[in-house]
Amino acid sequence: MSKTTNKYSPEVRERAVRLVLDNQGQHSSRWQAIMSISAKIGCSAHTLNEWVKKAEVDSGKRAGVPTDVADRMKALERENRELRQANEILRKASAYFAMAELDRRSK
Repeated sequence: MSKTTNKYSPEVRERAVRLVLDNQGQHSSRWQAIMSISAKIGCSAHTLNEWVKKAEVDSGKRAGVPTDVADRMKALERENRELRQANEILRKASAYFAMAELDRRSK
């Protein structure tokens, strides 16, 4: 799992996305709007394009999994993994103590 830091605050991201969506009519294409605005805020065009696509998914304008649902799924998968690990530890401990009890009874 990669750990990245967010160089841009959520406010900057929202503003940049809003600028793209509001100003794309003034450019020949959305990509031109993205190129222009990304240069002004100092991020790559690819990054800004990803922010725009994510905002469209979250607003329902584009197909995909919204951020809140993806975050919830990620948290549930993490919890599931932790519970499986806890169950495995308990299973092994139970087997260990069962064998110890059998050894104690056979003596």
